[in-house]
Amino acid sequence: MSGPITSSDGSGRHIGRSEFVALMAAIMSLGALAIDGMLPALDAIAHSFGVVDPNERQLVVGVYLVATGVGCLVPGSLADRFGRRPVLFVALGFYVVMSLMCALAPSFDAMLVLRVIQGFGTAGLGVIPAAVIRDRFEGDAMARLMSTIFIVFMVVPVLAPSVGQAVLQFGEWPWVFVMMSALAASVAVWAWARLPETLHPEDRQPVDFKTVVHNLPLTLTTRGAVGYVIGSALTFGAMFGYVNSAQQLVGEHFGAGENFPLIFGATASTLAVSSFTNSRIVERFGARRVSHTALIAFIAVSALQVWASLFHEGSLQLFVPLMSANLCLLGFMGANFGSIAMQPFEHLAGAASSAQSFIRMTLGSAVGIAIGQAYDGSARPIAFALLTCSLMSLALVLFSERGQLFTRPGDVRKFPGGYEAH
Repeated sequence: MSGPITSSDGSGRHIGRSEFVALMAAIMSLGALAIDGMLPALDAIAHSFGVVDPNERQLVVGVYLVATGVGCLVPGSLADRFGRRPVLFVALGFYVVMSLMCALAPSFDAMLVLRVIQGFGTAGLGVIPAAVIRDRFEGDAMARLMSTIFIVFMVVPVLAPSVGQAVLQFGEWPWVFVMMSALAASVAVWAWARLPETLHPEDRQPVDFKTVVHNLPLTLTTRGAVGYVIGSALTFGAMFGYVNSAQQLVGEHFGAGENFPLIFGATASTLAVSSFTNSRIVERFGARRVSHTALIAFIAVSALQVWASLFHEGSLQLFVPLMSANLCLLGFMGANFGSIAMQPFEHLAGAASSAQSFIRMTLGSAVGIAIGQAYDGSARPIAFALLTCSLMSLALVLFSERGQLFTRPGDVRKFPGGYEAH
């Protein structure tokens, strides 16, 4: 589809494909900003509130991720009933208000509570874009579009730590939250003016307990989807563990100091490169072939991470290229895994997106917190986590694909009791 994306509710709104990609990326990037923009400020926040345990500062990021995962259960079903736009603007409103509230937090415990509320209320920023895209695209075309969006989206992890560091050069840590609020308000104005409603009236579903109970478990009972959802949760959980402990690991263990934002941004930038490459090749080779190859390569790089952590534990020169490779390979896995998992749910895109985002974010953030809290002043916890999680992910993908990798199914067929992509 190369033409403009038009409204399905008769409002007359329409948006060109390039602007649509940019807007979806901007919406999704707000979640990344709430995570990565915090990293340079964690030490200042901990010092301001007298936090003694160095690992406890990670919870400012960790609890936000968990709350976002739990919150993912709500917006998809609401969006299937009321439309994508209303639910999106509620999430954006939460982001603006709670960012300002975090800036005014009187204590560390209050900060964590506010971050939980912020994460839960803004979960729709990750759910709604996937549902909007699924409304108009499917299969490898959806995977290509998601990869294109990821190219723009991944600029945020690259720049956010430096932006946060720049804010700290001119003010205290509360101004980081003020900056987040201002950017979210700008995105809200943009979406209000330009984003059309993409849910067709005939696809709207009533919100009731029976519908929610029926729709949400489909992800776990659909063999073609469940392995990809849980598998991506584990690999991204390992990455969350890196994000949670990055300031301590890179800034302190490897001695990067004030160069931490630049090094973190350099490793994260490889995701943008691989997402761009994926967008160019996925329709030619297929989402499965590309993502399966990337997963096997991810396992190999993670094994090298373990070797480096054991025999060259203080070598930043080894850690940076290996972590860059891990993050690069995620660019060939994330969008493709998500697209494959969404393929069976053409008429349940909102609920399916909610269920899958809930599993990915809740499990992934819990894994990330566990890895972060296991930080022992070395790279060993993250190295072993990367290898373990990627091996488990491969086993899950093999389950979903009935033991056959690198296939390229031509259609999605319906089976009794659920849907399977085969």
